[in-house]
Amino acid sequence: MRMRRQTILLLTVTSAACARPTPPIAARLVDQYRPEMVEGRAAESPPRPRTEWRFDGPSDMMAPTRGWEAGPGAADVTVKDGLLSGRATDDLPLLHLERKTGLDDRDTLHEVHVRLRVSDGSELALAYRDPEQVDMAEVVKLARELPWRLKTPILPGEMKTYVLDARTLAPPMSADIRHVFLRPTNVKGARFEIESVRFVFRKEHLSEVPSGVSWQGLSGIYRETLVSRSPETIRMSLKLPARPWLDLGVGTVEDGPVTFRVAVRPAGRGTDETLLEHTVTKPQRWEEAAVDLGRFAGHEVTLSLTLASGQPGALGFWGAPAVRDRWRVSRSREGTAGRAPQGVILIWADTLRRDHLGIYGYARDTSPVLDGLARAGVLFRDCVSQGSWTKVSTPSLLTSLYPTSHTIKEFADRVPSAARTLAEIYRESGAATISMSSILFTGRFTNLHQGFETVHEDRSLSDQNSSKTAREYVDRLLPWLEAHRDDPFFVFLHVSDPHDPYKPYPPYDTLFADGSRAEEHERQAKEARKFIRDPLLKLFGMPSFVELEDAKLDPRRYAAHDRDWYDGSIRAMDVEIGRLLERLRTLGLDERTLVAFIGDHGEEFLEHGRMFHGQSTYGELVGVPLILWGPSVLPRGRVVEETVETIDVMPTLLAISGLPLPHQAQGRSLLPLLATGSRRDVARADGAAWNRRPAISEKARAVDPGAPPPRDTESYAIVSEGWKLIHNVERKAGDPEFELYNHAVDPLDQTDLSAEQPERVERLARELAAWRAHATAARLKPDAENAQAMSREDLERLRSLGYVQ
Repeated sequence: MRMRRQTILLLTVTSAACARPTPPIAARLVDQYRPEMVEGRAAESPPRPRTEWRFDGPSDMMAPTRGWEAGPGAADVTVKDGLLSGRATDDLPLLHLERKTGLDDRDTLHEVHVRLRVSDGSELALAYRDPEQVDMAEVVKLARELPWRLKTPILPGEMKTYVLDARTLAPPMSADIRHVFLRPTNVKGARFEIESVRFVFRKEHLSEVPSGVSWQGLSGIYRETLVSRSPETIRMSLKLPARPWLDLGVGTVEDGPVTFRVAVRPAGRGTDETLLEHTVTKPQRWEEAAVDLGRFAGHEVTLSLTLASGQPGALGFWGAPAVRDRWRVSRSREGTAGRAPQGVILIWADTLRRDHLGIYGYARDTSPVLDGLARAGVLFRDCVSQGSWTKVSTPSLLTSLYPTSHTIKEFADRVPSAARTLAEIYRESGAATISMSSILFTGRFTNLHQGFETVHEDRSLSDQNSSKTAREYVDRLLPWLEAHRDDPFFVFLHVSDPHDPYKPYPPYDTLFADGSRAEEHERQAKEARKFIRDPLLKLFGMPSFVELEDAKLDPRRYAAHDRDWYDGSIRAMDVEIGRLLERLRTLGLDERTLVAFIGDHGEEFLEHGRMFHGQSTYGELVGVPLILWGPSVLPRGRVVEETVETIDVMPTLLAISGLPLPHQAQGRSLLPLLATGSRRDVARADGAAWNRRPAISEKARAVDPGAPPPRDTESYAIVSEGWKLIHNVERKAGDPEFELYNHAVDPLDQTDLSAEQPERVERLARELAAWRAHATAARLKPDAENAQAMSREDLERLRSLGYVQ
């Protein structure tokens, strides 16, 4: 498609007359793989000893229930007819086991299998503790306040095997599982019968997994992987591109040495030429092992991946193996904005409200780097997030779908595999794709690893208790960019520095905050925690205005100190983004890279009587920054006043990159706005005019205590023509059904004008109702329904990569 003349690109018509060339090639070996490519398959490994408790064999008189005992809420626990049976005396019946063996094992838990029948109930759950002694009353108290994460739905009446997946959380080591607590049902009076309980540790699981495609992690860093066993060789034929190299990471879970060999045999020759021998002696880490294939450029070759070890059947992981064609500007795609960028970096800043950045008028110097980025690129003054907590807002960004349509509202929800993600489209275009995820919501736990070759999960971070992730992730990203400086790439960089705990590292902890008050503030935080009613907010230490008063503390002064630390954390993040931009310049990538910076949601500091986020659709929670910067593809110094949405980012990046937008996407490209920044129906890009439409935010009702409170409320907000209406569909007694705010002059929603303008309320309510009907009709189908239409091969492939469970 030839480019149309565009008013917004007067400064960037460098390649408008060029025909669109073929994009760079990336031959991913996980896509090329077929089982018949494996030679010398390893003999089946001897089965590893199981960690299993069965109740159908002879009993031990010292432990007739095999070590399981009735805990609080369980009674009549006994073994009869090969089953451990009992009844629930309340809705939290517990069975307790203290493990005596395996506590020195370094292996990690993969899954728990429970074969069970219950007379009533809807959920099975399991938890574990590592101290030698446990307080059962404390276990029950914590279980009621913060229900366990290892859980699964159950069906009363039939004996079934239920699987609890430990991989979506930080998998525990065997040594961490001394005490096991099993809740077989959640209904008082229900009877239960258990045939067996089995812990499947990772090495046992891997010993049963055939060689082939999988999604494997080492120390919290996950990759699309070819799994093989010594002495197997995987051979595949490829036509190499003009400037080929093999992008590869290798690793193992074995304690002994494992050698990875890469060889090439050009068509017509009889022998392999070994290009790489790389021996791994330390388990649980990835080692980079790139291979230059330049001597074989343009040839048909057979590529061989061989694993060698003194231990037959030893496991090796070939991580994200891809033959890439190094980038050449003359072969780049043509995007909507002229020559498409080589790379795209999407920076997702957790818990960042826009009114705390200098470029948005904040008085403090929190963001000199971001301010400069905005002045050199495009600043969107009014971007509205579709959700007010990360679990909900991130799927909207990466799928361009409203929460109602992508269906995520609960803590453990997963995006259906039918969703087309931004990463998948860049991956299909040939780009190297990497995600750096600062909390579990933005990775595999939510099924947001779809399309990424590599994901750094939050469990890979060196400090699991810190929210300050920008420094460590930029440290990791810089060498990755250098390795891929000649490749197209897509980076999702999720940084959580503004998130609580707010206190930044030095010197930023005293940049805006009074250091002499730090100790006193921490004492007050400890005192305030005693008065916090909601268990989740107690865990995070987030008191409300009323709870601070109950603690005899000054709410405004208390929130002010947290806000000072919050601002210091923003500045610390800003500095790290500056380091990233510096390296882009050093690598010569600054003129070839598009950077998008956006906040996922904001944070409340008592503007509506609360702290934290996810609790409403007020402006301090859904007003986020949006900055686009790309010297070769975007105008400089443009300011867009129009209200836009988070879901518009995906269509915009794809338009600039010359890539197709999935039909299911609900956002729109923002390029038409770049002509003037505000005029309606005038600017045109790629033949599309900008017509105003409302911006929507959602706060769903939830059940899981991991979702922010209040969980029994539901509200939707619409911003249209400079006004904002909030419809509180489900609300607390005494709260209004509708709230109306002058969005243009009251962005934090402080003055409700609904009583004064009933006609405007009625009109916006109709508009919001029409949107809800449209978004509901577009809901993605759940995986269980989609799986029925898939071939067995396609379904197994999706399962192997963790896209479908």
